[in-house]
Amino acid sequence: MKTGILYIVPTPVGNMEDMTLRAIRILKEADVILAEDTRTSGILLKHFDIQHGALYAHHKFNEHQTVEPLVKRLLAGEKVALVSDAGTPGISDPGFLLARECSKAGIEVQCLPGATACIPALVDSGLPCDRFCFEGFLPQKKGRQTRINDLAEETRTMVFYESPYRVLKTLTQFGEVFGHDRQAAVSREISKVHEETVRGTLEELITHFTETEPRGEFVIVVAGK
Repeated sequence: MKTGILYIVPTPVGNMEDMTLRAIRILKEADVILAEDTRTSGILLKHFDIQHGALYAHHKFNEHQTVEPLVKRLLAGEKVALVSDAGTPGISDPGFLLARECSKAGIEVQCLPGATACIPALVDSGLPCDRFCFEGFLPQKKGRQTRINDLAEETRTMVFYESPYRVLKTLTQFGEVFGHDRQAAVSREISKVHEETVRGTLEELITHFTETEPRGEFVIVVAGK
């Protein structure tokens, strides 16, 4: 019997128009849809008139328990679509574990191209984007300073995700390690109504966000050494 396929389906990070036609079709055809938050994904499905009775929660708190039964369903021939709250699953979101276990079991994994916050922020930054490293979220406490110190000699453009509550702290730490004259850009609310990118030296960005309260979801792009 032919095994099923795991589809990793990106969803909009802001504007609903960023959803692809292929993503809508796959979600309609899937036997099971796995969502980071079923309430959030429920809004998405309703918006695109996707009627689906098999919508299940799959997130970082339960993925170790749900992986094995999901692999069995895929081996039995079912099509499973995985979505996160926004963007591409696996990129600072749940998804890696299931994809890895499916690959081990010989199950086909297809990741659809689509929305993500890091690439628009990188290209929009005006910094070199032919070679870059994606660091995602820094550790909140343990290992945070060590991770930043390890990047002091990085020559590629660096991309980070950050919450509004730690943007100023992160920029300050970057300034202390990379130098306050290092070029950087901060994008917020990618693909949303209040999308904005601020560019300048780390010192200039620290000044800006000291005077302007950070709001929204952030991507910080920092020039390499």
